[in-house]
Amino acid sequence: MTSVRSFKGICPQFDSSVYIDMTSVIVGDVHLGKDVSIWPFVSARGDVNRIEIGDRTNIQDNSVLHVTHRNMDNPEGYPLLIGSDVTIGHQVMLHGCTIHDRVLIGMASIVLDGAIIESDVMIGAGSLVPPNKRLERGYLYVGSPVKQIRPLTEKETTFLQTSSNNYVQNKNDYINHVDVIR
Repeated sequence: MTSVRSFKGICPQFDSSVYIDMTSVIVGDVHLGKDVSIWPFVSARGDVNRIEIGDRTNIQDNSVLHVTHRNMDNPEGYPLLIGSDVTIGHQVMLHGCTIHDRVLIGMASIVLDGAIIESDVMIGAGSLVPPNKRLERGYLYVGSPVKQIRPLTEKETTFLQTSSNNYVQNKNDYINHVDVIR
């Protein structure tokens, strides 16, 4: 059984620079940019709408990515759109939201339908971003529901890119050095 599956004839799209752990499940209308890494036990279900993930983004262990279907009240539904150089921490749930570039979402956070996370944002571990909430560029947010805490420092802003770069190297190591032992 493979971890990458078509749904209603629509196959996930990605190139050879992408790492998808064999325990993860990627289904349907999912587009992965260059150097994306999908770590163990991630579920990305592009069944009733699309998922797009930009270049050099990493989705860490046990995260869940899903979408909202199109309907009369919301003809476009809510796809899941994730930009480039994004770090999605362990056990994060993303549902029908938009995440711009250079964002870090801390472990066990939840981002719900219609939420928009602008570029250069950090979200602390265990945070909840409610439906249709917009997080402004350049800030740290924490809490359930999230609250804007303070502007990011220069060091934190630089770390957003550093984190992404580290995961590109890590996924390259996995592509080149991981062997399945039976």
